Amino acid sequence: MNALDEYAIQCPYCGEPLSLLIDRSDESRSYVEDCQVCCQPILLEVAISREGEMSVMAHQENE
Repeated sequence: MNALDEYAIQCPYCGEPLSLLIDRSDESRSYVEDCQVCCQPILLEVAISREGEMSVMAHQENE
């Protein structure tokens, strides 16, 4: 069973707050998800430390 955590970010394009479900089964990964408001592609970089702390960085896809 995969543990999903809700994580809040701000869209780097339109600035709207977004809520994402992040899968904790992968320690670190990058993927693209479209903004739920403006539909622009957001590059998400997810990192989970050995202590279990999760960080999510949201960037414009072309940055």
